[in-house]
Amino acid sequence: MAVLSWFLYFYPYSFCRMNKKLLPLILGLFAVVLIWKIYEFSTREEFKIEKIKKEVPVVKQNTNTGDPVNRNTTNFIYTKHARCRMDCRHIDESEVKEILHEGVVNYRKSQYENTDNPKYALEGWSHDKQHLRIVFAPTENAVVVVTVIDLETEFECHCPGDEHKN
Repeated sequence: MAVLSWFLYFYPYSFCRMNKKLLPLILGLFAVVLIWKIYEFSTREEFKIEKIKKEVPVVKQNTNTGDPVNRNTTNFIYTKHARCRMDCRHIDESEVKEILHEGVVNYRKSQYENTDNPKYALEGWSHDKQHLRIVFAPTENAVVVVTVIDLETEFECHCPGDEHKN
């Protein structure tokens, strides 16, 4: 009887002491098993996320050249905004023509869908080593140069209409 009373008296104390020592070990072991199960679950074939390839949008193209922009034109109409930007960014007409002939259409920056006046952003490198984006609006007899952008260098410009931008 004395042994039983001694056991009941000291057992809760020894059990609490043991738990304080084992608790971090048990929690750590639980965390490792949990992380392992999450990893195992995430590597299952049915839960893998596939990257979706975005296709280049189909554009109604010029039937003569297969390109949405008439690159063989010699008629250019420069907007006042384009002339001001060209002056600020040290871009001349030969570079504009160069980008028109050799540039690549950036469809993400172009406005060609659901409009009567499509605009195409062409990008490329000029002979002056400037990385340019030039927005062209093709018409029947000419190509309108809407704006010119240097993609590498930030120039300070004070062109008409800039005060309305944030």
